[in-house]
Amino acid sequence: MGTRMRSKHAKVLHRAGGLPLIHQVVRSALAITTPDRVLVVTGHQAEEVEQSLAGMGIGFVRQEPQNGTGHALACCRERIEKLDGQLMLLLGDAPLLTVETLENLRNLQASSGAAATLLTAELPDAGYYGRIVRNPEGDVVAIVEYKAATPAQRAIREINSGIYCFQADLLWKNADKMQPNAASGEIYLTDMVEIFAWQGLRVTALRLAEPDQILGINTRIELADADRILRDRKRRDLMLQGVTIEQPETVTVDMDVQVGADTVIEPFTRLLGATRIGEECRIGAGSILDGAEIASGVIVQPYTLIANSSVAAGAQVGPFARLRMHANVEADARVGNFVEMKNATLGAGAKSQHLAYLGDSEVGAGSNIGAGTITCNYDGDQKHRTQIGERAFVGSNSTLVAPLEIGADSYVAAGSVITENVPAKTLALGRARQVVKPGWVKKPRKK
Repeated sequence: MGTRMRSKHAKVLHRAGGLPLIHQVVRSALAITTPDRVLVVTGHQAEEVEQSLAGMGIGFVRQEPQNGTGHALACCRERIEKLDGQLMLLLGDAPLLTVETLENLRNLQASSGAAATLLTAELPDAGYYGRIVRNPEGDVVAIVEYKAATPAQRAIREINSGIYCFQADLLWKNADKMQPNAASGEIYLTDMVEIFAWQGLRVTALRLAEPDQILGINTRIELADADRILRDRKRRDLMLQGVTIEQPETVTVDMDVQVGADTVIEPFTRLLGATRIGEECRIGAGSILDGAEIASGVIVQPYTLIANSSVAAGAQVGPFARLRMHANVEADARVGNFVEMKNATLGAGAKSQHLAYLGDSEVGAGSNIGAGTITCNYDGDQKHRTQIGERAFVGSNSTLVAPLEIGADSYVAAGSVITENVPAKTLALGRARQVVKPGWVKKPRKK
């Protein structure tokens, strides 16, 4: 339930690195070489959690009531008891485990001959974590909770992560020996270590060199710590792949973002969702790209917002521009300052450089949209489209009332209100005739 998160939402649905915690864990599980089956045990807000993970090719098991980690495992028994090999148990609120670590855990379990392998870490201050007790041979013989530990055991700095890899047949042969805790009534998976020891079965451990990997999320502070670590990793990976990130500590990059080599990311940029950026681009300071498709050789000037839209090779956008709802800027086109595009296409080589709104529109290649132009796409009930042909010239401060077609090679005079279709290669004017009155200012004015 994540009560310490102080939230109405299930803890595993809170986000770190741009993804829900449970998504980070499931992705790592799926990335391990050929898992036979991945199951997620759900309980609190089970429907919301399962809906979030829909389409990832995994199964679900309901734990009702939520009666401890050992009980969670028991709920899966019918689904996986007949599978041979190894059984790995992960925690839905521990998003920092790398695929490499999970592979190492599995490989150690396979080569050790032990009944189980634990993932552990050594902390300078082990706090209230359960302590790992080893025998002289180095095998794990118990996990002792802090409250039950002796002073000597509390001095141990190696702690349990709650992440295990079992030999499946040995686990199921002994799983029924787990009993409810006398104080809480819950069944704890940690008891399996002592159960194996009683049976004369070995338990070994993989001690992590990077304790951060087993960080569990219980508070918003820990959520922020996990977010920082995930984003540090992502920025580092991009820079190792040939991306320049200026002042990387100021740049936010989600896990699914892809950026090509020799692209430069300026400070205070946010790259979110499944944004894709090609090679040799420049993304200006303070820009926010969310689900954007940016081809190679694109310049995004500072403080530009691009959401669920695309920019083709060689185009330039911004500064202070906004593209949203499947806007499409084609090759070598120009979108300037304070221009907004919504569900619109700006054709190859076309320009809209200043203070324009292009909504539900299609602008042909080579056309020019003057400053202050707007497409009036909403009649109070429905949206309508504006079609502008190739090489058209729309003068400044024009108002284009949709539905409307403006033909190729046509001109719209500045300041016009256009309500009727304009044929190709014509001039359209939609404004009152100018009247000049000489000497008018010499007339007496009313006070």
